[in-house]
Amino acid sequence: MLICGFSAYPRDLEYDKFRKIADSVGAYLMADIAHISGLVATGQANNPFKYCDIVTSTTHKSLRGPRAGIIFYSKTGKHGSLEDKINAAVFPMLQGGPHEHQIAAICTQMLEVKSPAFKDYIKNVKTNAKALANGLIKRGHKLLTDGTDNHLMLLDFRPLDLTGSKMEKLYEKVHISVNKNSIAGDKSAMTPGGIRIGTPAMTTRGCTEKDMDQIAEFIHRGSEVALKIQKKVGKKLNVFTEELEKSAEVKKLAEDIQGFAKQFSIPGFDANELL
Repeated sequence: MLICGFSAYPRDLEYDKFRKIADSVGAYLMADIAHISGLVATGQANNPFKYCDIVTSTTHKSLRGPRAGIIFYSKTGKHGSLEDKINAAVFPMLQGGPHEHQIAAICTQMLEVKSPAFKDYIKNVKTNAKALANGLIKRGHKLLTDGTDNHLMLLDFRPLDLTGSKMEKLYEKVHISVNKNSIAGDKSAMTPGGIRIGTPAMTTRGCTEKDMDQIAEFIHRGSEVALKIQKKVGKKLNVFTEELEKSAEVKKLAEDIQGFAKQFSIPGFDANELL
């Protein structure tokens, strides 16, 4: 089986080329589109269903539904129907039983995905991602692939001699959620060189391109603070993390970000009460 699909890839995939490779060796082709299924569903990313025998996805992330998973399979592909094999593999081998409340939530979300409003949302997600990427680039930051075609980007901190692990800790302290992420060329996943940033959540809250530029400025300020702290205490992660608790600049950045975030609603909550 040939598997395509990545959790941290800022560009689009050419599934037709994967199909040719799979056919050349008689392999099944499976695509995992967990991160981009919202884009695929609205025609804002290439369509894997034209070429793949199996397509899997989560139902949260860009699809913006409940936490669950879905599996699509071919009934008429050159390898024949996969229905019996996949059904048997899911139940009783993996799944203990159906969760009707989760199934209902998935159905509700799939209905929303069909709406014009959701397509507009995904278009805004992509527009905001490009704006955030451009905002970081113009501030001198290095992005993997020098930009993005979807909802995410990888910010490479190696040119600043910082690690993704340190930056994840710092941004967490100032109320920015990111993931540390390995970058092509990293020697160890334990000390990744970058972070992964996505725009679906802040787009859901109502952010526009202008707001993305402000977020880019906050991210940039975070890198400047990190450099000062690292210069002061050295490169050990535990010492760096301890210093975050003491830093007046970290506290000021956190306050500024909270003030900015209060402008935007959170579905089901009052942002001012939470922040």
